[in-house]
Amino acid sequence: MTTRQRGRPRSFDRATALERATMAFWEHGYETTSVSDLTRVMGISAPSLYAAFGDKKTLFEEVVAAYAGSYGAFGGRAFAEEPTARAAVGRMLREAAGEYTDPAHPRGCLMISAAINCSTPEVEGALRARRNANLAFFEERIRRDVEAGELPAGTDARALARFSGAVLQGMSQQARDGATEEELTAVAEAAMRAWPDPERGA
Repeated sequence: MTTRQRGRPRSFDRATALERATMAFWEHGYETTSVSDLTRVMGISAPSLYAAFGDKKTLFEEVVAAYAGSYGAFGGRAFAEEPTARAAVGRMLREAAGEYTDPAHPRGCLMISAAINCSTPEVEGALRARRNANLAFFEERIRRDVEAGELPAGTDARALARFSGAVLQGMSQQARDGATEEELTAVAEAAMRAWPDPERGA
């Protein structure tokens, strides 16, 4: 009788290691977070990191996907649950004020701050594509509201989508610079006052 030889089990919890990598990339950005930084915070050796996650770029791709489904999921929920683009963007910006300043994790948005000073074209391009996809989604929802009469017929959907994205990205940077949740909530409220009012026709 032969006994099948089992591979040696991992000596670390993969989900915990991924979470720690997320915090490191979120705090310091992609470019300035080295493999040695990652192995230190993740509590694993370099061979274990490569075996479990691949190289640094592949690990970061997994981090971004995990972030989008957890810490960064509030925007998608707002658009899925709110009936109009105005309501969805307003909720997204208000919730961003809390998420971006939550002391339980680094400030701001990982997908915005991690790309700063990034000189790796594939990584910078992938993050830019995600942000642009969000803008396109905002624009599509706004166009639907214009067609449905929820927004005035002359509304510039693309400009309004970019305005909303610019506010969100600016809130992330201001959170990194020390803005409070209350201050960013005020920014969100001011941004929503700039939206066209269908009852006024502008």
